[in-house]
Amino acid sequence: MSPSPLFYQAGPALPEVSHAKGVYLWDETGKQYLDGCSGAIACNLGHGRDDIREAMLAQLDRVAFTYRTQFENAPAVALGQALVDLTEGELEKVFFVSSGSEAVESALKLARQYFVAKGEPQRRHFVSLRPSYHGSTLGALGVTGYEPLEAPFADIVNASLKVPGPDFYRHAGAGDAHHVEHVLSDTRAAIETAGPETIIAFVLEPVGGASTGARMLDRHYLDGIRALCDEFGCLLILDEVLTGIGRTGAWFAYQHYGVMPDLLATAKGLGAGYYPVGAVLSRADIVDTVMASGGFQHGHTYAGNPLACATGLAVIEVMQRENVLDNVAARGHELKDGLQALKARFPWVGDVRGLGLLWGVELVTDATTKIPFPAEQNRFARITALAKEEGLLIYPRRTLNGVAGDHFLVTPPLTIRADDIAELLARLERAMYRFDLELKRE
Repeated sequence: MSPSPLFYQAGPALPEVSHAKGVYLWDETGKQYLDGCSGAIACNLGHGRDDIREAMLAQLDRVAFTYRTQFENAPAVALGQALVDLTEGELEKVFFVSSGSEAVESALKLARQYFVAKGEPQRRHFVSLRPSYHGSTLGALGVTGYEPLEAPFADIVNASLKVPGPDFYRHAGAGDAHHVEHVLSDTRAAIETAGPETIIAFVLEPVGGASTGARMLDRHYLDGIRALCDEFGCLLILDEVLTGIGRTGAWFAYQHYGVMPDLLATAKGLGAGYYPVGAVLSRADIVDTVMASGGFQHGHTYAGNPLACATGLAVIEVMQRENVLDNVAARGHELKDGLQALKARFPWVGDVRGLGLLWGVELVTDATTKIPFPAEQNRFARITALAKEEGLLIYPRRTLNGVAGDHFLVTPPLTIRADDIAELLARLERAMYRFDLELKRE
């Protein structure tokens, strides 16, 4: 077999996928895999759905591509209105893109142009958390806090002001409220040192994603950040690329907390793995100010693509018709209980955290000390490989700025059934048992 012309990231040779249906995929040898991470936390409705296929084919029969400066198209208008409705009309304007990185990048540029249009061009910095992940394009990478991804580009990226967020697993203090107050105080100090008048926006994920292993925030912290943004006159941008469109059991994760953003980026689950589509949602006054200054100086070839938008609209309609958010709540409780049981069994599981069907499992040398495994041991990669051998796909990363700590995400499709949750946990248990045996032999 000839070497593949494709290159992505370093790693072992991969099996070739053959086909997929529901929450399962098969490779060309016939081996079955349960998609315990929805691909890249994107395939929210599972694989091979006839209703999504039919919606895409119907749009293909009409028109697959139009350019946004030449025509409007009905799917884009309808999907835009559907997204506004999912925010209960609080974010009134929508700009379409094709990916999460593009969504974050677009939000950053819209926020900057808003302040230029207002006569505040001195606002040129963003604030974000370390660790965090917001995308791989240069602008989105600038607000990302994950050292391995940043290092090769550090001298060409306009990096944000990085501040720590709450870590309710590792912090030592007089309780969560004390910890949050300490974090908010440090954040205020960092912004005041940099100059509040220079800040465009604070960018954060309302529930952590791949870079933190579903690290949780709380209402106290988000209220505090919202208050800081209001005090200093900057915007709050929520990155819901991963958490949006039902992943946490609400349409958007911010709705669990009741803290409104000014701008919101979403993607992944919007196309549910069937077609690339993402969006920026904005307060109307921000867009009105930018449009009055000559228009948004930004765009992508596939922005508002009719096939992409027809797919996204079909995804939302399926979720509403099938009450998928109710399934997320029910299956999320089952998954949480199962992961907590595994934590009780294996002493190297330090933390299980998450919301809905977004769960992270952090690995440590000892649950009492919370000391991570040495980075060179690559434990996150090993447990992922064992899970794959057991026919389960999980999503690994490093917890502590990408240079230390190990975790994996368990994020199955939002349509997963109770019996498939049981099967997922059984396969994961077998992988964890094998991992435990390897640790005991060392």
